[in-house]
Amino acid sequence: MADPAARLQPNAPGPFFVDDACIDCDVCRIAAPDNFARHEELGISIVARQPATEEELAQCRDAMQECPVDAIGEDPPAGTPAGTPAA
Repeated sequence: MADPAARLQPNAPGPFFVDDACIDCDVCRIAAPDNFARHEELGISIVARQPATEEELAQCRDAMQECPVDAIGEDPPAGTPAGTPAA
C-alpha cells in the first residue's frame, strides 16, 4: 500500500497520489492516461490530474491495483467514511 507520508510533492492535489516507491514502469500511464503522467525531472510517474468522471475513477483504481510496487494510493482509501482516520 502506498504511504501517504511519502506522497510526492508534484502530485495534483486530491485523494490519488504516487509515493516515492515509484519505479516509472508506465503501468499507471497506460491504465489511466488522462490522470497519470511522467515527471521528467524526477523520472517517475505522478498524478497529473485527479479523476473527474466515474470512468476515470475506475481507471485510477485499476492503476492502483496493477502497480507492481504499490506506489499509488488513495487517501482516504475507498470505502472509508468521511471523517474516519485511515489506518
